[in-house]
Amino acid sequence: MLCEPVNHRDTYLDWNATAPLRPEARAAISAALALSGNPSSVHRSGRAARQLVEQGRAAVAALAGASPDGVVFTSGGTEANHLALLGSGRPRVLVSAIEHSSIVDAVPRAEHIPVGGDGLVDPAALAALLDADASSRPALVSVMLANNETGAIQPIHALAEIAHANGALFHCDAVQAAGKIPLLLGEIGADFLTLSGHKIGGPAGIGALVVAPGAEITPLLRGGGQERNRRAGTENLAGITGFAAAATAGDPAEYDRVRSLRDRLEAALPPDAVVIAAGVPRLPNTSSIAMPGVPAETQIIALDLDGVMVSAGAACSSGKVGPSHVLAAMGVAPEIADATIRVSLGWSTSDDDIAHFLDAWTALYRRTRARRAA
Repeated sequence: MLCEPVNHRDTYLDWNATAPLRPEARAAISAALALSGNPSSVHRSGRAARQLVEQGRAAVAALAGASPDGVVFTSGGTEANHLALLGSGRPRVLVSAIEHSSIVDAVPRAEHIPVGGDGLVDPAALAALLDADASSRPALVSVMLANNETGAIQPIHALAEIAHANGALFHCDAVQAAGKIPLLLGEIGADFLTLSGHKIGGPAGIGALVVAPGAEITPLLRGGGQERNRRAGTENLAGITGFAAAATAGDPAEYDRVRSLRDRLEAALPPDAVVIAAGVPRLPNTSSIAMPGVPAETQIIALDLDGVMVSAGAACSSGKVGPSHVLAAMGVAPEIADATIRVSLGWSTSDDDIAHFLDAWTALYRRTRARRAA
């Protein structure tokens, strides 16, 4: 028999896993589902569907400060990452050691770029790796803009410059950063940029790879001529319109308030709590917190019973709570890594939500410390 939560108030603090659907996205999806045309058809219904696709393309391009011509719609961030890594045509692939599993597992033979204890890629380390084999094997370098577990923001422009100076292409997974911090393809310097709809309040099952002018990509899916022959398959009209509505509705300025909530949460933690990557620039909504001596799974279950929803690392492992390759790459001690949860906030997170989390987390902290002292 399943235990019932002791607190019936729900506090959702797992926004990095997925953001709640924005009302604007819900309305756009509903309107799109009422259309019956295929965007590739030339009749009236088809033209109406095509117009929505292209309007969506423009909105998603604006989110990344890019040209609409460069937006390739995919089934999500995972497919977009695969399209970049496998479709670039580069025989050598280098990825940072803290990338999302959809990057790490896409090319198992990829070389890993190390990170420091702060979770940041060392530009000198990337330069040394590229210089070792730059002339004989053209490379693709993939580094995320902001980490999904710690929120640490990479020195992405400097890394892209190093890649280009060594004749490499540069891919940036911006899934977690989009909508939370300003995002401009030109300032990043990426040849390819990954976005995902459900991380910004759009639906799941839709994403995009943004291709910079002059860059080329070989399609993984072939058949029709959709997406300018870069990704075959009938466009996901409802997904695209919902993605676009979320991209238009969001504003990184919303996260100024969110940052203050996150900072207040961290300031209220006991002295022996550990905040991972606290000393480097981070996403304004993300806090990776360790309660030493209490496994992350125990924390997640206890918090859930109290109505607070958080996670441990990425939520892409079929519900499993396991060791974090991100924290391992940072050199975080196993006893700390195993006790780390991720708390991620969003535009509707309130003062009461933070208070609820702190009440529940602190109660668990006191119970475990009391048991140790007994």
